[in-house]
Amino acid sequence: MEKKNKKGFTLIELLVVVAIMGLMAALAIVSLNQARAKARDARRVADIKQIQTALELYYMDQNKYPDAPATGVIDGALCLGGGGFGAPSSCGAPVYMGLVPSNPSPRADGACADTNYTYAVTATNGVNTSYHITWCLGAKTGELGSGIHRATPAGLID
Repeated sequence: MEKKNKKGFTLIELLVVVAIMGLMAALAIVSLNQARAKARDARRVADIKQIQTALELYYMDQNKYPDAPATGVIDGALCLGGGGFGAPSSCGAPVYMGLVPSNPSPRADGACADTNYTYAVTATNGVNTSYHITWCLGAKTGELGSGIHRATPAGLID
């Protein structure tokens, strides 16, 4: 009698390998989602700093901050030009920000609601002397904790 040398894997071995691969895929997806949330928060901080820079340039030229849009919301549907916030097609010269950044989607991260950045001004004797931008972080980013924050001419307020 001749013995046949069987080569291959048993059903149990194959099932174990498939289960391990499924577990690794699940861990990779969870890790990827966390990385995406951190990237959105980092972008939010960068967006606010860019808006602050544009507002300071506007202030240096105009000696005041621009009026708030009617809705108070600043997003990708607006530009910041010599006439303040407006539609990109009618943004007056000089252009300080061709397109104001929008809060990255999905906006509802952590304790944050599904909202965009909001802008308001403080006027003294009819002149916009200060502003604040309200925005939210889903998780701690750098020195900033999670939750609602305000940006003012003095900087980012936790």
